[in-house]
Amino acid sequence: MVELPLAFDVTLFTQLLVNGLTLGSLYALIALGYSLVYGILKLLNFAHGDVYMVGAFIGYGTLSALGGPLSPNIALLPLIVLMFLAAMLGAGLLGVAIERFAYRPLREAPRIAPLISALGVAFFLENSMLLLFGADFRSYNSFVLGSPHPEQFELGPLFKPAFKVADVNVQRIQVAVLLITLALMVTLTLVVARTRVGKAMRATAYDREGAAMMGIDVDRVIASTFFIGSVLAGAAGVMFGLLFSQVFHLMGFLAGLKGFTAAVVGGIGSIPGAMLGGLLVGLTEAFGQGYVGGRWADLIVFGILIFVLLVRPSGLLGTKAIQKV
Repeated sequence: MVELPLAFDVTLFTQLLVNGLTLGSLYALIALGYSLVYGILKLLNFAHGDVYMVGAFIGYGTLSALGGPLSPNIALLPLIVLMFLAAMLGAGLLGVAIERFAYRPLREAPRIAPLISALGVAFFLENSMLLLFGADFRSYNSFVLGSPHPEQFELGPLFKPAFKVADVNVQRIQVAVLLITLALMVTLTLVVARTRVGKAMRATAYDREGAAMMGIDVDRVIASTFFIGSVLAGAAGVMFGLLFSQVFHLMGFLAGLKGFTAAVVGGIGSIPGAMLGGLLVGLTEAFGQGYVGGRWADLIVFGILIFVLLVRPSGLLGTKAIQKV
């Protein structure tokens, strides 16, 4: 007897699609930080994933300071806004400090020196958080955040369905992550394209020495670039905490690698490429977990990184570097 092929499961596909887009949004924000820094300094800031981790912990600290997660002192929306503001500002200032003390003194050194410094900063941040907060997972308890009866594990408003697609409930937090990511990406694009800081960033990326001779404060531009990229990482850290609830000191390592993969796949140095790469990595991971198995998902993601580097090193939307003579 011939077995008929299994029918296509629309519900599973839709659920994985929603999960992939949500997760890809976080990777896209991390990838933007890599692309911004690489576009100006040609530096791979491998400490960026740990800035994202610190942002998640700052969000958790803000939540705890305001009485959360079980009995916050203020309404849910102002609470989340304050968490985002604190994490984005804290992560931004941390990014500026990293640039000032770990990268600026090595700006004229061989390229291997700032790369080693970046790895050193990453280990320093991870172990600092371990010493300060221990190895235990910290929980946002976002599933019951804002619930009138959290002690009864009544679902909070963030995880209630916003709408339904193909019998899949799309949760409010998933919609919020997508919308916040889109808003941050559009804002970044406008800043780079239309503001004086953005024009200075583009000039510095094209020719740092020429920009300095034209009167642009290159140090300030580079510091601003680190601040903006780290702000995006801080926002992604809070969104991860709200989406998956638990944060820990090593969460930035794998997320940073996947954000770097997203930047390379999309075209490192390209803002649209970082967006596209993040979504592709998120979708690949989600569909890999759903159809192949969780043990294979990371292998597939990093296999795509190797394939892109071999076939198109500049990435999907990247351009070949201009050789100045």
